[in-house]
Formats: sequence, C-alpha cells, structure tokens
Amino acid sequence: MLAERYPRDDLARFLLPQDQYHPFPTAKEREAWETLPREVCDAYLQAAEKLLYHEWPSLPATLFMQFRRMGNRSRYEGPHFARRRDLSNLVMAECIENKGRFLDDIINGLWAVCEESFWGVPAHNQSQRFPGSPLPDTAERIIDLFAAETGGLMAWTYYLLSSQLEMEAPVVCDRLRREVSERILEPYLNRDDFWWMGLNESSRRSVNNWCPWCNSNCLTAALVLETDFDRRLAAVAKALRSLDSFLAVYHSDGGCDEGTSYWDRAGGSLFDCLELLHGATAGHIDVYAEPLVANLGRFLYRSYIGGGNWFLNFADGSAKVGISAEMVFRYGQRIGDNNLMALGSAAFHRRTTEEKTLIGAFTLGRKLPAAFNYSQILPASPEPPFVRDVWMDGIEVFAAREQEGSDKGLYLAGKGGHNAESHNHNDVGQFILFCDGRPILIDAGVEQYTAKTFSSRRYELWTMQSAYHNLPTIGGVQQAPGGSFRARDARHECTDDHACLSLDIAGAYPEEAGVKTWQRTLCLQRGSSSAVEVIDDFRLTKAAEVTLSLMTPCEPDVSQPGVIVLPDGRRVTMQYPAEVLTPTVERLELQDPRMVPVWGDHLYRITLTSREAVAEGKWVLRVTAE
Repeated sequence: MLAERYPRDDLARFLLPQDQYHPFPTAKEREAWETLPREVCDAYLQAAEKLLYHEWPSLPATLFMQFRRMGNRSRYEGPHFARRRDLSNLVMAECIENKGRFLDDIINGLWAVCEESFWGVPAHNQSQRFPGSPLPDTAERIIDLFAAETGGLMAWTYYLLSSQLEMEAPVVCDRLRREVSERILEPYLNRDDFWWMGLNESSRRSVNNWCPWCNSNCLTAALVLETDFDRRLAAVAKALRSLDSFLAVYHSDGGCDEGTSYWDRAGGSLFDCLELLHGATAGHIDVYAEPLVANLGRFLYRSYIGGGNWFLNFADGSAKVGISAEMVFRYGQRIGDNNLMALGSAAFHRRTTEEKTLIGAFTLGRKLPAAFNYSQILPASPEPPFVRDVWMDGIEVFAAREQEGSDKGLYLAGKGGHNAESHNHNDVGQFILFCDGRPILIDAGVEQYTAKTFSSRRYELWTMQSAYHNLPTIGGVQQAPGGSFRARDARHECTDDHACLSLDIAGAYPEEAGVKTWQRTLCLQRGSSSAVEVIDDFRLTKAAEVTLSLMTPCEPDVSQPGVIVLPDGRRVTMQYPAEVLTPTVERLELQDPRMVPVWGDHLYRITLTSREAVAEGKWVLRVTAE
C-alpha cells in the first residue's frame, strides 16, 4: 500500500529536509508553550519538582541478569521505565517553564541513559555472538521496542532543548546524536533481519505491534536528527516497506488479534507513523481514506463494552484498557469517524489531569500532541459510543448488545479464529458476557509477563489454557496451540430481534479428544424477553466425560439444581440441564499485579461436568437478568 504508492523518487521530491521539519514548537518558541492550558503546565511542573536533584535509579548488570537467571522481567524494567518517564516529564516541565531549573536533572538523566549498555530490556536481549547471554553484547546494536522508544525520547529531547543544552554543555548534544546514530539509525538503515521489520519471507507473516511501534521511534530519530538527506530518505522508504508488512497481516476488518490493550501499540503506533510521515512530507503521504487504515481505528470502539473502560480482551489483552485518549481522538478526526472521536473524548473526560497529560507515560512523542491538543479535546462530548452489532469476519470476532447507544442490558461477545494468533490463548469458541456494563462471564486475561510467557512452556500457564476459558474439556483433553487448530464454518446472523455466531470448534482440539463435530452457537435474544443462549451440539468418536468451564468474578450460587445465580448489580441467572450436568465451584486466589487491578484478589471457575460419559449431546445454557 505505502511503498508502491510512494516510490523513492516521489519521496525525494516532497520529503522535507531536516532543518525544515517542525512538528512542534521548540522550547525557545515561547508563545506556544506559554499559552498551554494552566492545568497542563501545573501538572508537569508539579511532577518535575518532585524530581529536582533526582537520584536516577541504578541499573546494575546483576539486575539485568535476573531475567536469564530467574525469569523475572519486572525488577529491571521498573527502574528502566522510570528513568524514561522521569526524563520525559522533566523535559516537558523545562519547555513549559524555560528557566533552566530542570536542566541539570535532564543532563543527569540523559547521561545516565547514554551510559546504559543496552537501551532495551533483558527479555529482548538477543546476541548472535553469545546466544542466551544474560548480558547484552555491546558490539551488536539490537533495536527492540524499548531501544527504539529510547531513541525517540532522545531525539525529541534534542529537538526541544538543543539550544539550552548547547549552552550548558555542548558535549551532551554531541553524545546524544552519536548514541542515537550508533544504536538506532545505523542498525535501522543497514539491517533488514530484525524480525519486526517484516522484510524477509520468514518474518513477514509474523509481524505484530512491534513493527509500527519500533518504526514510529526509528522514524522519529531519522526525521529529527538525520541531516543527510539521502539517509533520511532511505529511512522513510524503509519504514514504508516495513509498515506494508504490518498492514499485510491484517484482514480487511482491521481486527487486532493480539487483544484490545495491544491496539495502542498496533493500530495506535501505525497512526503515530502515519502522522510522522504526513508531517514530514507536508501532507503528501496521506492514506487515511484507505478502508483498512480506517478499520484499524474502528476496531477500538467495536471492542468497547462500557462501564467506563471495559473492552473485549481475547488473547493477552486486559479487560480494562486505559486508551491513549488524545491519540484516539485525533485518529477519529483523520478518518472522519465520530464514534472513534467520541471514544477518545469519553476516555479523556474520565481521567485526572495527570492522566490526561500522560504524566505517567514515557513516550514523549505522545505527550507533545496531548499537551498542544488539550484545548481542542476539552469541549468534545464526554459520551462514548455503544455500537449494537459487530462482526469482524477476518479475525472471527462477534459482539452484540441489547440496544445501540447504551451499555444497559446484556452484552455478548465471542470468537472463532485459530490458536496461533499473536499473543495467543487456546480459546477458539470463547465467549464473554456482561450485564449493564459489568462483567459476568469473562476472559481472565494474562498475568505479568515472565520468561515463561514467551517460551515453549507458555501453555503451562493457566491463563493460556482452554480449561480456564469458557470452553469444553473433552475426556480431560484441552485445545491445542497452533495454526491448524481452528474454528470451521463460522456464520454470523444479525437482526433487530437477535444476533448469533455459530461455528464448529472441533478442529481446535487434538485427535486424542475424539471430537467429530462441536457446533457452538452464541446467541443474544433482544426485546422484552432478552436472554443469552450458549448451545453446544456435539458428536464424539467415543463416550467421554465432558466438562464446560465458566470463568466469573461473581460469587456463584449453585444451590438450586439447574440454576446458577451470578449476582452483580442485577440478579443474573444461568439455567443449565441439571439432568446431565453437575456444577462445582472453584475459587481462584489472585496475587498477580497485572490481574488484581482488574478483578480484585479472586475469581471463580464454575465447571459443569457430565454425570456420565457421553458420545453426543445438545446442551443449552440460558442466561437472563432480572
């Protein structure tokens, strides 16, 4: 799409030289900074004042080594990310105030980051000379997500404050430029083998959010710091080819199979790239009218459930997502979609000033537009969109609610797809159920990442297993990982009276499960007798014990045969065939720092187990809300 439409010769005509690229006011351009809203200025100044005479957190080699030794990611990532967050807040505060009060701390922060052997994180450390090394090889510059992110931060810092830094210590600016060139620009221009680039056949099919996220920061470094026009042109041309690989893995529906919380760095980072390219070419690169680009944005509100910040969360996505409100609003403006603008605006209005201004984030390339567009989004409507019906046929995700424009009533979502999706869970046929914007039957999500999460042992983790999704286990056999384990014959139907998804999930199970067919139908009935039905119609090669798992944050009451009460707001009841199924309830204690903020300290797992081995059946679960 991009490289073909904008060949290198055309790029050479309209790509702006480095000294003409001016996306934001620099710190010495005082009028723009002095007219920022008072609450934006106060938020950054208060955050930065806490960092005066800041002691930058240490990042010793042994802390880096903990990932290989113990599988722990967070102990290094915590102070690593804190350095970048604090530096970006100090930079914003100095630009706002322009008194030099924060410059020493900025210089200390820049120098500390320049001293790091690797700008990335231990989980992404891959040495060709020392495979499996617990420490980075400084002779080989690897661009991972956070090396690229650091390059973007350093580039924006130079862009905004180079005049002030040159007056204090010219060597700081010189080193900053050299470090970004050596660590980011040189490998970006000279290597095609980073998998996230998608520039060779083996990696082209596996690109994910890394592609636009890394490209957005490498592009920033090239556009802001590279003075050689030919190298600058080469970087832009390469970004177009790489982003084409990202776009190529998406279906026309724009669905993000990585999970909604990854959209921020998938579709969202694609938007960052498109904005950089649009600005650096004086608007010549403009693909916002492309249906795929628009649908990539629309995915976000098509996945919105309600209740504030509840979203569809198949794969590794969290059920609660804090979207980048200002960026989402601008994406909606670019594609002319009022729903996407409304989603961004509603998220913006729910937040504190610190959250609106991205005090807690470290991406300076998003802090800047958030500050300068603050006044534009402030008067926008605070009401989010509630789309009634969604069917994304490419990723086979379905969602339906009782009525357009409201999260009141029942909401049902389900998926088909396959078990080799990016950030995959074994979850073909999974569904979730909400009532009045509150979770009833859920996808638990994922725990804090460790070395095990992205290893051959991934499916030992309970959150990845089909037995901990709302799915059947057949003769003790769960779904298997891999692209061949997939749904068949997915069909969607939607009317004013009902919305249904029907699919055969037998193919998601390995041969030893002995499944001939397992037709699962998910149906929302609308109207005065609204209900959700989950119908499992199956045939097995031999009789086996079958268990249906159901995950819920509600404390279930199974005391009445044939009825499960799930109290949460309204009384929600589920009817099941008591003559063939026996319920049990398991309480799952949660301590994980990624799951507790979403679900609290526990969840429940309901299992409905066949009273005897069965070779076929047709079971109906019917959910209603009083």
